[in-house]
Amino acid sequence: MAYGACMDRSAAVLRFEDVALGRGGVRILAGVDGAALEGKVTVVAGPSGAGKTSLLRLCNRLDVPDAGRVIYRGREVAELDPLRLRRQVGMVFQTARLLPGTIADNLHVAAPDADRDRMAQTLERVSLPASMLDREGGQLSGGEAQRVCLARTLITEPDVLLADEPTSALDPTPKLAFERLTRRLANEGLTVLWVTHDVDQLRRLADHVLVLIDGQVRYAGDPDGLDRRRDLAAFLQGDLDASR
Repeated sequence: MAYGACMDRSAAVLRFEDVALGRGGVRILAGVDGAALEGKVTVVAGPSGAGKTSLLRLCNRLDVPDAGRVIYRGREVAELDPLRLRRQVGMVFQTARLLPGTIADNLHVAAPDADRDRMAQTLERVSLPASMLDREGGQLSGGEAQRVCLARTLITEPDVLLADEPTSALDPTPKLAFERLTRRLANEGLTVLWVTHDVDQLRRLADHVLVLIDGQVRYAGDPDGLDRRRDLAAFLQGDLDASR
């Protein structure tokens, strides 16, 4: 059964329909069907090399599929202007990359028309004080820098947040804080598509799950249903190499 046949399509902000992608003759994704659900945290999980980041990059045209379609709110992504799309479907990367200058400078690059009040409100939305606007990016901790990167994405008021293992470089305390922040944003209505290879993080964060292994969807559904899938036992036990 096709993935869309078992789901109300109106709940899907982003849909993948039989998506394939390869590079240099190597298959990365093959026949991927799935969706990111409205106002939910959809976690794309799987071992390293499964194609998770590649799938994420298709959502805002950082890559384009060789076959199949990526659909954003009823329109094929290939038909949309990339710059406008990337403001609506924003991305936070694995490593926090701040531009030279202050936090205000970083936010200004993303939203040139934003005044300090709007910048301050955006910082507060990611649990950072407005007083940090004039701090230099190089003075921040890893967790603070990643929150500023999130603020830089949120200030454009995106419809969807793509998160490519954004906590992988963080220590446990800021990692959990970033997860709680993401959970709150989803509760406020933001649609989140989050990539991870961390099964524990999946269980803490996910409303909906896509498990990718070797470029194919091996599971799509509620996180509770994962425990009934014996074929995913190795991955769920954290034995990533055995699940590949």
